[in-house]
Amino acid sequence: MRTSRLRTVHPVLWAGWAALAAGAVLCVVGWYGVSGERFAERQLPYLASCTVPGAALIIAGAVLLAHGRSSIAAARVEELYGLLVAAEPADADQTGQVVLAPLAVSGELLMVPGGTLWHRADCPLVAGKAEAVPVDSKLVASGELGPCPICEPAEETD
Repeated sequence: MRTSRLRTVHPVLWAGWAALAAGAVLCVVGWYGVSGERFAERQLPYLASCTVPGAALIIAGAVLLAHGRSSIAAARVEELYGLLVAAEPADADQTGQVVLAPLAVSGELLMVPGGTLWHRADCPLVAGKAEAVPVDSKLVASGELGPCPICEPAEETD
């Protein structure tokens, strides 16, 4: 469900675009003034009064745009988090308790060579991996392998 909300004006973004435009105009004016003068001493006023402030405005505009976009993204993340927290869980029973379906139910246990956990065969961490092999009971008995916290396989091996 999408909420209808008024689009807010982001003054930081507008200020960034305005600074970029003003800086570009000043740089063009400075370049035009410098290009019409033959001697360096007559070009310096254009550099000091137009080109240098224009470049500073372009940098300031870029910083304002970057900051404005990150603040918009942060606001969107906060809005999505609020929607996530406010939403009722889909799998709730009459008492209000959430009933979670098991993530993996297979009885076959697998491990990845060099790994430290054993998994059910349909665990998302090993499902579809060609390198997954059946669990060696010696590794489990020695304590070198632990149960996967996601699929929570049984302690005993087949």
